[in-house]
Parts: sequence; structure tokens; C-alpha cells
Amino acid sequence: MAKTLYYNGTIITMTGNEPVMAEAVLTDGGRIQAAGSLEEVRAMAEEPVLKDLRGAVMLPAFLDSHSHITAMAKVLSYAVLQEADSFDGLIALLKKFKEERKLGAGDWIIGTGYDHNKLAEGRHPDRFVLDAAFPDNPVMITHASGHMGVVNTPALEKMGITKDTKDPEGGRIGRTAAGAGNGKSRNGGTGEAGSDSPHGYGEPDGYLEETAFTGSSSVIPEPGMEQLARQLEAAEQIYLSHGITTIQDGRTRSDEWKLLKYAAENELLHADVVAYAALNDAHELTEENPDYTGQYYNHLRIGGYKIFLDGSPQGRTAWMSSPYEGEPEGYCGYPIFKDEEVRSYFETAFREGRQLLVHCNGDAAAQQMIDACREAARKTGADPGKSRPVMIHAQMVRSDQLAQMAELSITASFFTAHTWYWGDVHLKNFGEARALKISPARTAIDDGVNVTFHQDSPVIQPDMIETIWCAVNRISCGGHPMGVMERVTPYEALKAVTVNAAYQYGEESEKGTIEPGKKADFVILSANPLTVPPTEIKKIRVLETIKSGKILYKGL
Repeated sequence: MAKTLYYNGTIITMTGNEPVMAEAVLTDGGRIQAAGSLEEVRAMAEEPVLKDLRGAVMLPAFLDSHSHITAMAKVLSYAVLQEADSFDGLIALLKKFKEERKLGAGDWIIGTGYDHNKLAEGRHPDRFVLDAAFPDNPVMITHASGHMGVVNTPALEKMGITKDTKDPEGGRIGRTAAGAGNGKSRNGGTGEAGSDSPHGYGEPDGYLEETAFTGSSSVIPEPGMEQLARQLEAAEQIYLSHGITTIQDGRTRSDEWKLLKYAAENELLHADVVAYAALNDAHELTEENPDYTGQYYNHLRIGGYKIFLDGSPQGRTAWMSSPYEGEPEGYCGYPIFKDEEVRSYFETAFREGRQLLVHCNGDAAAQQMIDACREAARKTGADPGKSRPVMIHAQMVRSDQLAQMAELSITASFFTAHTWYWGDVHLKNFGEARALKISPARTAIDDGVNVTFHQDSPVIQPDMIETIWCAVNRISCGGHPMGVMERVTPYEALKAVTVNAAYQYGEESEKGTIEPGKKADFVILSANPLTVPPTEIKKIRVLETIKSGKILYKGL
């Protein structure tokens, strides 16, 4: 690979606490050789390939600190339901999908991305709504959060869920009024009680929550490996179009690993993909795949483990220390695991020297993680700073908890775009005092916590520019300011998706800044996020994405 000289643009190196600029960058063999003045850099190259930036802005490529690329690939073959604003709208989109895919009787119909908060009915649909439209097809629709969904009667039959099926640990099955017990259903639909009854029995209404949902979806047939691989390539291209060259698969089970490994073995991956094995049900992945553990093989490596401690704040399943608004019975969400189980997962990670990513949305879940990390470190003698645990989402983490996270070297990876997409829902669910503190990036940075940003794709698109805009402006889609005290500067936001994210991955010597010796991973932007008005950041376009010196995406 010939030496390449980048010049005539704004080059932000991300090497300092304040912006540092270079006039030129020289790369050779997929690595950065020099960055500095044009005169100095030009003198180091005899006959380089000249790359005129034409006034554009060059940064280190973005790193995705949390998403699910295999899920992103799979949803490409599902009906997209984000635009639905009513039950009728949902059904219309599903019918269109069935017609376009020429699905017959008995074929599964899968939809993704509906949000009950945006439906005119103000609740989740149920099996009766789906049955009326699709009596001869099993149907499953996934909530935008990915933590719940609804299935119809044929799907319930295939899943083996009946009125006698008990709620699984860490999950709920919605029940009809006919199966009412003494509690209150969490589906917001037809059920009056059932899923929160003492035994969780009663006629299912089709709503499935947390482990009841995720644990039942295994009955859905998957496309063949070659088809899934093509979808994975398409998903990778979506990430690349947003300037991302390091991508995460944030909960990799056996089937997801088979897909990723197939792609790596067939040299289908062009960006770096870091997989985190589902610790509670796929621990063997790390033991059986040493070539992918601790290093990349054909752009794929196993980064460690992932566990879930709670659910979704917009779905009211995140585990809080104080009740949700409008809950007369004091409902606070609920945990997935017992305290001793979480401690054991940390002990496993520490003893094996592996990183652990922990999904925590509510502050009660955050405290469970913090306590487990501290106790496991004491018991094993491990230094958490060496394995770099990560609190994924950290939506409702409190200021006192951030101080504890700093002490334990726990990274806070914020899904800061929640302020835009669900800010108005959070105001309703938590009240203003708590809602305005969601994703408290400003406080975290001031407390010395390593802060990264993510999109949790396919929950939303992996649009880093939009995420930077969200973190800087913090406004809801309804126009409500979502805690101006937690706004960060554009440069801090850029650090969160470059150098800080590289640190989270333990790859700070390879990625995250533009300096000699690091990989030639760059994103070229149409404008400078540091100088455009903050409200205009969202309009910036990705012009090129470069990985190890190779152009993998070029915009129009």
C-alpha cells in the first residue's frame, strides 16, 4: 500500500483535552506515520498518493461502544414498524410486508420497532388485534426497546405458552382479564392482572416482557447462513456510512456467533467487530474460540461477556429505587438476577481477566452492578481498572453512584439519544426531577468517569452525528429541554465516540486519535462539529469512512 498524504482540510487529532489540529497526515501500510505541519509531513514522504480534503474535516473514525450488529442484520428481513401511530397503522404495515414478501399461510410474519408510547391507543396491542388480521400466520412484533413484544395465538402455540405457563424469572407474560389474579398486568393492554399474580398463571394476551419475550423467540426460523451473511454485510455498510469502523455485537449467543465466525472465516468483515458473549448462556464461546479471544482474526474478536440486570425505562421495566409516576402500587420495575448471581458473574470475569458489560437502566440496577463489582473485586483481589467493566446505558444513574463508578473504574456508556427519542416519555414516567437527569454525561465527566456514547442499534440507527447532537443539545422531540445542566461540549462528545471509546475497548494504543503508530482509521465530515452552531451539528454528513487506509464508504 502506497503512502498517502492527507492535506488541505481541518484535521482534528483528538489527542488532547482541548482540540489539537494538524495540517497534514501521512499513512503507510494502514498505519499513521506522521501528523503535523504540511511541510514537516510532506518531507517524510517521497512520492505519496495525495489526498486533497478540499476543506473537509478529518477525525479518527468513530467507535461504536454498544450495539448489536447481528440483530441489525436480522431486522433487515423484518417489517419496519417505527412509523406506526395506531393499531390500524401496525396492521397495515404488516399486511404490506406479507404481500411484498409473498408469505403464505403458516409463514412467520415478523415486525420490529413499534412503540406503544406513540400509538393512538396508548398501549401495547394484544394477540386479539393480531389474530383478527392474521388468523393463519404466526406473528411477532418487537417493541422499539427490544425488551418486549407481542405475538398472536398461532405464535403462542408454537412457543408453547398457555394459561398454565408460569412467568419466567426476570420476565412477565401478559394475561387477559379472564385469567386475573391479584396483581396488575404490565402490558398496559387488556389484562387486569395475571403476570404479576402470585403464580403468574392465566390466559395469555400475547404480550411478552423481558425474559418471557427473549426466551421465546428461539422458535422463529432463521434464514440460511448465506442469506444472513449477506444481511450482515449490508448491516456493516450502514455502520460504515455513519463513520464507524469498530462495531459491537453486544450480546452474542451461539447462533449469533456462528454467523460472525462464518463471516470472519469467509473474509466478509471489513470493519472490526467485537463480540461479547452472553455470560449466563454462552460462556463456552470464549473457551472454544481461542483464535478470537484477545486479538482480532479477520476483523473479529471476542471482547468479553455481557449480562442484563433490568429492562427498559420507556417500557417501564427498568429497575428503579423509587416508583414510576402514576403507579399507585409503588411499582419500581424489577431485576433480572439476584445479587449473588451478579456477584458470581463478576467473579468469573475477574478471575478470567475478561471485560464485563452490564446492562443497567434503572438506578437500582446500577447499584446492584456497583455493589457486585466492589464485592467481587474484594473477594478475588482483582483490580477492576484492568478489565474495565462497563455500565451499558446508565440511563437513571445517580450522582452518588457516578462517584462510586469512578472509584471502581467503571465506564458509563450512555444511550444519550434517549433525550431526543424518549425524553417526553421519561418526563411522564419519572417526573421532571428525575427525567432531566437521564444520561448525566456532564456530571459523569466532572466526576472523572470514562464516558462513551452509543445507539444500541437496531433500537435506533448507528448515527454518531445525531448522537453527538443529542448530547450537546439535550432536547426532546416534543421540544422540551432535557436537562441543560447535563449538556456536554462538542469536543467532549467527540471524545466519547473516539478516544474514550477506544479506551473502553482497551484499544487506546491502536485507535481513537490521529497520531503516529495507530491505525489509519478516519472519518471525513462535511463540516466541523466544533465550529458549526450546536443546533446544526445534526446536518453534518459523513463523506468518507476509511479503515486501515482503505476507503470503505464514500458518500454521494
